[in-house]
Amino acid sequence: MYFNNDADLYRVIGANIKHYREQAKLTQVQLAEQAKISISYLSKIEAAGCDKSLSISVLNQIANVLGVEIMEFFKEV
Repeated sequence: MYFNNDADLYRVIGANIKHYREQAKLTQVQLAEQAKISISYLSKIEAAGCDKSLSISVLNQIANVLGVEIMEFFKEV
């Protein structure tokens, strides 16, 4: 997988997190609480114009809560 810039990367990750969160029938509040991150941070990550960098640790926490492989967040759908 290849991304032209950080904005494309963050857009794909955010869209995938939102997709898997909705699939798991979780609200942003529920996911944020379970992943031990703030709701404002999660909402920024999921926002279409997100330019917020993420740590691998946060991605891992979110992936664990959602029960998905971390690599799923990098796939364009």
